[in-house]
Amino acid sequence: MTKINQYANWAIVDYRCDSLKLMTGEFESGVQRRSGMKSATFRQIKVFEAVARHLNYSHAAKELRLSQPAVSVHVKQLEEHAGLPLFEQLGKRIYLTPAGQQMLHYSRAIIQQIKEADEALAALKGIRGGLLNIAVISAGDYFFPGLVAEFCRRHEDVTVRLSVNNREEIVRQLVENTTDLTVLLRPPENPDMIAEAFAPQPHVIIAAPGHGLVRRKNISLQALTKEAFIVRERGSDTRLAMDELLAESRVRFNITMEIKSTETIKQAVIAGMGISFLSAHTIGRDLEAGRLSVLDVAGFPLMRKWHVVHHKNKRLPAVAVAFKQFLLQEGAALIERLVGRTKPKRKLRA
Repeated sequence: MTKINQYANWAIVDYRCDSLKLMTGEFESGVQRRSGMKSATFRQIKVFEAVARHLNYSHAAKELRLSQPAVSVHVKQLEEHAGLPLFEQLGKRIYLTPAGQQMLHYSRAIIQQIKEADEALAALKGIRGGLLNIAVISAGDYFFPGLVAEFCRRHEDVTVRLSVNNREEIVRQLVENTTDLTVLLRPPENPDMIAEAFAPQPHVIIAAPGHGLVRRKNISLQALTKEAFIVRERGSDTRLAMDELLAESRVRFNITMEIKSTETIKQAVIAGMGISFLSAHTIGRDLEAGRLSVLDVAGFPLMRKWHVVHHKNKRLPAVAVAFKQFLLQEGAALIERLVGRTKPKRKLRA
């Protein structure tokens, strides 16, 4: 019969073995063996969390900048400390075991506690020596490093952790609290997020300089429906802005290619494969070099706004507060200086 120790919350789950195995440890000859989790390292916990998040050793290794064998060793060591398998493999995929699910919950809590302690200590130091952890959508890749560089020139010894990705990934980082500030065109529709506009964002229709529409004036959206469009993927802020315009105008573009990379889209347009809807902030150098042309389309440039976003309950480090104020006060003027002025023809939309 399975027995319950009346002095502890341990249930014997295998009484047939010579060494009785329990949920929280092992008993040999009636002597408790202490849990090995006290020997687990923070490094092992961080590696495990990355593998559990991706459910892929290779992706975790790439994120952590470790070799895949090193990642496997860290996970194996943590499993030895836990005394239970944390992952199971079915075919080519891995899954969390029940023990792994529990470990993931506590691992994230530990990582968050360490992060908050680090932020609290950084706040005591002030801006100097602080860590600026920020994420921006890929459309900002063409000017955002310039903004960060200007901020760092004014504040010595600031360390920057900058993530550039599409909107879906940036919103995920906000929700999972892996970044302090994000810069987006369309803030998430989430009451827990604070979003403040700091600069206009014009969108235009671009084509190769030799395209037949380049010399035409006041082109209608309807006239563009016959053209081959090369566009950003669904879920990106640029694609959302385009889809919103098409829904309002009841027009449908002939989309022939969807590409995640803005740079690749530009190269395809330059090669004459079609035209595209892109942020004007991404094409300044190409216009100056004569590689691309902006079509004169009625109602364009289509204006949106850049927003700086963070969680309302987020305790921002001093350096993040300073950078947010920097964007709100000087972001618009600095972006114009970095990418060139675009004169809006339409009223700004939030």
